[in-house]
Amino acid sequence: MAHHIRRRTFALGALSAGVSSLLAACTTGSFDFAGFSRGTGANLSQGTGTGTAVAPVAGRTIGTGPVQVALLLPLSGDAAIVGVGTSMLNAADLAMAFISQSANLSENITLNVFDTGATAAGAAEAATAAVSRGVSLVLGPLRADQVTAAGQVAKAAAIPLIGFSNNSGAASPGVYLLNVLPETETRRTLGYAKKLGKKAFAGVFPSTDFGRIQEGAFRQSLADLGLGARAFYNFTSEAEARNVVAQLVPLLTAGQVDSLFLPDRATAPSIGNLLAEGGVAAGTVQIIGSADWNNDATIANATSLAGAIFPAVDESGLASLSAEYQAKFGSVPHPFVTLAYTATILANAAPLSKASPPYGAALLTSASGFSGRDGVFRFFADGRSEFALAIRQVSVGGTSVAEDAPKKF
Repeated sequence: MAHHIRRRTFALGALSAGVSSLLAACTTGSFDFAGFSRGTGANLSQGTGTGTAVAPVAGRTIGTGPVQVALLLPLSGDAAIVGVGTSMLNAADLAMAFISQSANLSENITLNVFDTGATAAGAAEAATAAVSRGVSLVLGPLRADQVTAAGQVAKAAAIPLIGFSNNSGAASPGVYLLNVLPETETRRTLGYAKKLGKKAFAGVFPSTDFGRIQEGAFRQSLADLGLGARAFYNFTSEAEARNVVAQLVPLLTAGQVDSLFLPDRATAPSIGNLLAEGGVAAGTVQIIGSADWNNDATIANATSLAGAIFPAVDESGLASLSAEYQAKFGSVPHPFVTLAYTATILANAAPLSKASPPYGAALLTSASGFSGRDGVFRFFADGRSEFALAIRQVSVGGTSVAEDAPKKF
């Protein structure tokens, strides 16, 4: 993809000299271009406290149930990713402890833990080892390239895999993704904006994998919902982002665009500041963020983003699990603990694990879905998933729920 600002579907007029001068006068300190947001499935930097695993990882098993299930996680290599993997392993341990201590649940599975390391080759090797151990289901890995590699091994052995990436490109029949996918996010927020009467949309995207994925989801959701697409912009630098804002200001002030999609949490506050400095009055444009905005303190405190909306999972599950996690492991868990916990409980569910064969596609893709720590979710036959998401709204100093997540599909 060319690394330059791209303008599509809308003829942009020349920017007035006054607005150009105003934006050019903005100090460079008003724009945070230290880095873009994640592109691997969530904000991997949030709460990466690892705690301590309760047993050595190598060859570890958790539980004593008759059905063998593999858990593939990055437990060696890059320290930040290892922190996420260890946090998720600890969450799976909590889930198995809950199962064993519950009077209403049977321990149907044994979790076999495999380390993928940081590479796709490591994930393929872990999946091969899991297949040789006779597992009926694979949970993990974390990153999209690893899910694809492990999924190929699992599919060749006719074993379903439930990975934790949010990159839809990693999904395929038999390879399911347990994460909030970009198309789920955008369809939810754009649908809500449509209910508010918004009709003319534009989007601004960093030229990164994350940005390209979000742009694709945005375009598809606009088409699905029959909404008007006015303009799409990409940027690779602060200078290009300022140029984008300069082109946007006349469209926004003239009411030709009433909703603006800013999925990148790292730069959204700065873009919001530039829009305000360019004369876009607060409340005249509906700013829409991504799920990556959730629990970001900078977003929550950005005056320029007051009134913006973004999608989020049910936070009560993470809140309750965090307290239990910290009591046992002594650290703050990564938000992905809800995925590992949910996947473990799902794998143990009697209708799935005791079926013949276990974890059949018809069972995993039930239209009514399942209830997990992040709320209601379901898998589709093509491997993609859908979560029932809430709509949150930014108010200076915090966020609030604008619309609750549906309780069922």
